[in-house]
Amino acid sequence: MGSPTREEEEVTPLVVEVDDEVGSSSRVRRPRNHARDVHILSSAFLFVFSAYGAAQNLESTVNTEGDLGTISLGILYLSFTLFSVVASPVVRALGSKISLVLGTTGYLLFIAANLKPSWYTMVPASLYLGFTASIIWVGEGTYLTSAALSHAKDYNLHEGTVIGSFNGEFWGMFASHQVIGNLITLALLRDGKEGDGVTGKNLLFVVFLGCMVVGVILMCFLSKRDEKGDDLPIRPSLKSLLKLVVAPLLDKRMLLIIPLIAYSGLQQAFVWAEYTKYIVTPALGISGVGGAMAIYGAADAVCSLVAGRLTTGLYSITLIVSGGAFLQAFVLLWLLFGYSTPSGVLAYVYPLLIGAIWGVGDGVLNTQLSALLGMLFKNDKEAAFAQLKVWQCASIAVVFFLTPYITLQALMLVMFVTLCVSVAGFLFLTLLVEKSLTAGS
Repeated sequence: MGSPTREEEEVTPLVVEVDDEVGSSSRVRRPRNHARDVHILSSAFLFVFSAYGAAQNLESTVNTEGDLGTISLGILYLSFTLFSVVASPVVRALGSKISLVLGTTGYLLFIAANLKPSWYTMVPASLYLGFTASIIWVGEGTYLTSAALSHAKDYNLHEGTVIGSFNGEFWGMFASHQVIGNLITLALLRDGKEGDGVTGKNLLFVVFLGCMVVGVILMCFLSKRDEKGDDLPIRPSLKSLLKLVVAPLLDKRMLLIIPLIAYSGLQQAFVWAEYTKYIVTPALGISGVGGAMAIYGAADAVCSLVAGRLTTGLYSITLIVSGGAFLQAFVLLWLLFGYSTPSGVLAYVYPLLIGAIWGVGDGVLNTQLSALLGMLFKNDKEAAFAQLKVWQCASIAVVFFLTPYITLQALMLVMFVTLCVSVAGFLFLTLLVEKSLTAGS
């Protein structure tokens, strides 16, 4: 057979699909658009959590009989913590895309249960959501990191920069759910009494259900990624499962990150459980909670985008985390030793300022912890992100169960000590990693 003509050589690359299996030099591989998947993933989470985040903020208000709402959240995060321990092998077996789609079903069921709240609907829905939440968040971290690493490889870019950029976009979009969800709540509950009325609770949760459906549909448009571990058998034994769960805890790097992960959970729960109750409500009233949370969410979103763009590697992560930790330490010390409920114009300024500063700190922790785990545990992403949710959710559950029994000052003191310990461990980690890189070069 004769050699191809000049015209055939020019046309062939335009019509041949990418084929990774064939190593022929005559085929031209067109890089895949991994950024498209990040856009879809971010948008899907925005729809899902605009509904769920606002619903979570309302639980203690609209489901007050027998403290059904508060107890449901406690059960949810306890379930979340327990299932996160085994989420890694589940995500590895299913793949991150299927895990993401499956994960949305728990949020859908939880919102549906709020249309007919009772112990028989809310408790099972909370337990199931704990399982699916562990799956969706491990799947998210795995999928996002895989997309970033593939994008960096295909386009010959620096891995740290791409991981930071992708995490910045995701967490920026995700943080926006606080703004959107609270504005929807403000609009639909404004005429109702405790969420009841023509435009009250039921209509609100129907709208939330619609948001959930859109999020589920978007998840289905994600590209499938091959992330199944070769070392995981089709029917994993108990020994292999325990190895996946315990192995990260034998890594010194993970042990040094865990305190910072635990603090990230504490500071999130502080906003949900204490900030609105003890700082916003006394100054602005219950009606001011939605606006304050919107400011918090907006600051969180902007900071996530900026922090993601500034992330280039371990050095930049160290500087960004240190800055965020300093801001939250400042707020904690202010609340512990110099804050009192203000009056006049300051009654509006101080609570919103605290919310904005806290949102900046949350944006820093979300983006930088995800980027850090993605960089340090590229070969064991599922297990690393499972540990992230285990320790975050355990901290959140502790706050929900303990707040009725401890004072605000005691909680903030615990948080300040935890912050100092976690930052010290993180800085030691950076020295350890830098030393190992220097030794290996």
